[in-house]
Amino acid sequence: MHPVLDRDRFISCEDLIDALEECHRSNFMDKIFGKCNIIKQDLTNCLHHNRLAMDRAKILERKAKNKEFEIKKQKLKEEEWGKDGYLKKVIEKEYELKHGKNETNESK
Repeated sequence: MHPVLDRDRFISCEDLIDALEECHRSNFMDKIFGKCNIIKQDLTNCLHHNRLAMDRAKILERKAKNKEFEIKKQKLKEEEWGKDGYLKKVIEKEYELKHGKNETNESK
């Protein structure tokens, strides 16, 4: 079963939507014997391809936003720790030196 056929959302399938609605309004016996099945299958395929195209567009949009976010995050990190994390490396080195001396004093 297909989703609600919103013409604004599925512009590329509008002709098939019109054809299926017209077929459903036609003679009841034609509907029973499958006159509308081919049109319905074509519409289903069109909606499927439309959904895949929208998904691809959303994925590309999300990737662009994620890349932009990572760039901002890296910029903030560089502002905080300096380029290539220089300040962080200095602090870690001092911490190792300080705690390394305390451990050797405690073991004696």
